[in-house]
Amino acid sequence: MLENIDEELVRCRPCGYVMKKSELGTGVCPACGLPHTVFEPYREKVSPKRLFILSLDIHPIAIHLSQTFVAMIPGLMIFHLIFPNFFPEILHPVISFSVFVFPLTLLLSFASGLLDGLTRFKTLETPLLKSKIIYSLLIVLLSGSVAILFKPEAYNFWIVLLSLAALGCAVKLGLMGKKLINVILPGTYQRRKKKVTGKAPAKAAAAKPKTENTQTAEE
Repeated sequence: MLENIDEELVRCRPCGYVMKKSELGTGVCPACGLPHTVFEPYREKVSPKRLFILSLDIHPIAIHLSQTFVAMIPGLMIFHLIFPNFFPEILHPVISFSVFVFPLTLLLSFASGLLDGLTRFKTLETPLLKSKIIYSLLIVLLSGSVAILFKPEAYNFWIVLLSLAALGCAVKLGLMGKKLINVILPGTYQRRKKKVTGKAPAKAAAAKPKTENTQTAEE
């Protein structure tokens, strides 16, 4: 949950829910229902600009738009093949429209996904983001193939199969994406320095007796 960082915030220790302190009062946590006494002061570590971009929910909105078409296209095609006489004058235009609009919604989802990834993690090189990009490109390729091979009112096996493959990619993307909904990297991550091993002191200790022996020999 992203809030305006200019306001005083509190966080529920058990579940991690963040909210404005002024909205808490003497109530309970809206997420887990525990009393207000479990809350602690919280300071947001993300810049206002990044919070504003994420709060627009551009990528989730674009994703919901493309998800509508990716599920509807194979669903309506299969439905028409099973019930060919069920209002074909309505189904055919809807399917045709969806097939040609779907790739455009995917381009919007892909562009907004890149923006979302850069805003959250300042990089697109993480393993999970790389996987999402691969599946996104695959689903764009599949939807483009369907649009090229598509013939109105003639839904053959390959068209349906390609549409189902695109749906499978969309499901995979959704499963990966839900893990990133509430994940965001703070401003600047400082890597921890490596701990000094115990080998150096051992060498120093070994060197010390040698010095003492040398002194004894000189005496």
